[in-house]
Amino acid sequence: MNKDDQREPVNEQSKDKQLEQFRVDDTGQKMTTNHGLRVSEDEHSLKAGVRGPTLMEDFQFREKMTHFDHERIPERIVHARGFGAHGYFQVYEPMSEFTKAKFLQDPSVKTPVFVRFSTVAGSRGSADTVRDVRGFATKFYTEEGNYDLVGNNMPVFFIQDAMKFPDFIHAVKPEPHNEIPQAASAHDTFWDFVISNTETAHMVMWAMSDRSLPRSFRMMEGFGVNTFRFVNDRGEAHFVKFHWKPLLGMHSLVWDETQKIAGKDPDFNRRDLWDAIESGNYPEYEFGVQLIKEEDEFNFDFDILDPTKLWPEELVPVKIIGKMTLTQNTDNFFAETEQIAFHPGHVVPGIDFSNDPLLQGRLFSYTDTQLSRLGGPNFHEIPINRSIAPVHNNQRDGMHRMAINRGPVSYHKNSLAGNAPEPASEQEGGYVHYAEKVEGRKIQARSDSFKDHFSQATLFWNSMSPVEKQHIINAFRFELGKVKTKEIREKAVEMFSQVDPELGAQIAAGIGVKAPQFTGQPAGESGNKATSPALSMMNTIKSAKTRKVAVLAGTGVNGAELNSVLTALKAAGVTPEIVSTQLGPISTEGGAMFEAVHTLLTSDSLLFDAVYVAGGAQSVDELKTDPKAANFIREAYQHYKTIAVVGEGSELLIAAGVAAPESAAAVASGTPTAGVPGIITASDPSDMNAFNEAFIAAIAEHRHWARPMHI
Repeated sequence: MNKDDQREPVNEQSKDKQLEQFRVDDTGQKMTTNHGLRVSEDEHSLKAGVRGPTLMEDFQFREKMTHFDHERIPERIVHARGFGAHGYFQVYEPMSEFTKAKFLQDPSVKTPVFVRFSTVAGSRGSADTVRDVRGFATKFYTEEGNYDLVGNNMPVFFIQDAMKFPDFIHAVKPEPHNEIPQAASAHDTFWDFVISNTETAHMVMWAMSDRSLPRSFRMMEGFGVNTFRFVNDRGEAHFVKFHWKPLLGMHSLVWDETQKIAGKDPDFNRRDLWDAIESGNYPEYEFGVQLIKEEDEFNFDFDILDPTKLWPEELVPVKIIGKMTLTQNTDNFFAETEQIAFHPGHVVPGIDFSNDPLLQGRLFSYTDTQLSRLGGPNFHEIPINRSIAPVHNNQRDGMHRMAINRGPVSYHKNSLAGNAPEPASEQEGGYVHYAEKVEGRKIQARSDSFKDHFSQATLFWNSMSPVEKQHIINAFRFELGKVKTKEIREKAVEMFSQVDPELGAQIAAGIGVKAPQFTGQPAGESGNKATSPALSMMNTIKSAKTRKVAVLAGTGVNGAELNSVLTALKAAGVTPEIVSTQLGPISTEGGAMFEAVHTLLTSDSLLFDAVYVAGGAQSVDELKTDPKAANFIREAYQHYKTIAVVGEGSELLIAAGVAAPESAAAVASGTPTAGVPGIITASDPSDMNAFNEAFIAAIAEHRHWARPMHI
């Protein structure tokens, strides 16, 4: 019988169905030990008298405490802080021209996936919003076995060869003598590594940009980073890079905001993803590929195998081939998100590797680390890691072995078991490596084509908007401003002056060193003025959908106005949440009731995308009694967020210093506050249509960068 006949068709429920047999529901059940013995007491250990010593024979206490003492497993060395969700992937059209991977052929098939987002440098207990690269790892549970696309939210990396990965991580991690700082690159050893290894230049530009401060996991791109191969059923290969593009666009936080959120809600990005899925706002990402023919490998002014280089989309367009939707939160964080094991070497027929030296090292590292984290070679048997395709081989025993393999044979070839399990031919779905011709001498060196460390860093800088450039300058000033060794600061300025002299001069001006005087021509001089519009986040999709709006309201709020705004926001896919001086019902001036789900004490404008101050004299007077209301508005203004007020709500703008007292009449009359971008006002609550439309359009803009910072 053909092997494929034993494989069930895959759909979006296939993995969930498999996991169901492992789920446990204790509702209505009697307590037992781990071995099934019913327990009669779980409050007190067994003692010799009520005030006597605990007895060794208390097996229930020993089991409970021993399990507790061993509940933690080693955290990931990198990407320790992560959060995951289930979903499915659908290809838009058959990709047989480029690859024979089955999950990329039939648009009607929904392939189950699990995605884990993460920060890189911090420990499991660090905050979500630190400046860092974000991991974006996807496990596809395909008919042909598991395929793992293990990437980041940036398309390049710090180093060119995996040999240097331990050095880089040692440098960016907390310094070993004092374990400081946590989840931060703003310290001497990281920047010493940067200036000592100029191949980092391009990735550092990305890390200093707003890409390292995502508003949400739902609003960031993902990249496979390394160069892979697609191989079709004729044995023809294309080099390929993988992309995830969020349908909500790419959006970031601002630096001051991230630092404060880390204190107010260190789980900000986790909570956002969880809440979005629970409310049915399922995150969606289109899947794209860049393809280069084998014969075109050397037709570019960069090496396509260099992981510190991207393939500019204007040169190699991204072909959108499918979409992933995340639809289900985990049942248990540890069992799923913490125990899931990714590996770029988990591939299916039609996907192969290139000679990218960083990828080659990753193909060893990932399996090796799981042996430590997950207790041995059988981590593939943990439910979240199990393939939905049948598993048959001669691997046996080891720590935590779950399978019970019958029969005396555990080797190949054999005659006692009829040579089973036997290899599958390529026609039967057996994986066959791409027959790449390889020749050369064994040598520890790097190709000369990898030696350009600055051109694409300059391309990135040239492609930024003025606002994004200023944010990058500020990031460098903050990071290097934390470096104690002046020589490192000086060399960093020299290094990034080679990216662009003006960038170097701006960094130098903020960190107490002099900008270098060039006699030659840095990469950023007239020789390199190329740009790539795809690199600027200013060119992203803009939508108000799934945004959160804080509604400031108190007793006596204008009910008709409030209802109009809430209705319009919800119709636009925006989530409004009422913030008041206390939790619970608040009454309108007409006696209707609305529910306040936050207070000014438990919430903050940091946790919302926009703020709306409802009208009603009594309501506004109540809010004004708490100074936190004015601060709520002030911080929203300073973080470039949309602020909307109606009628008396303008008084909070004045209290916050956003509007001067002399402009109160203009505010109350519905005139935009001195033309300040992103402040939406209305004086007449009887006709709210224009106000609602303007408010929603302003929310979709994400931030209003042209706003003057006069407060």
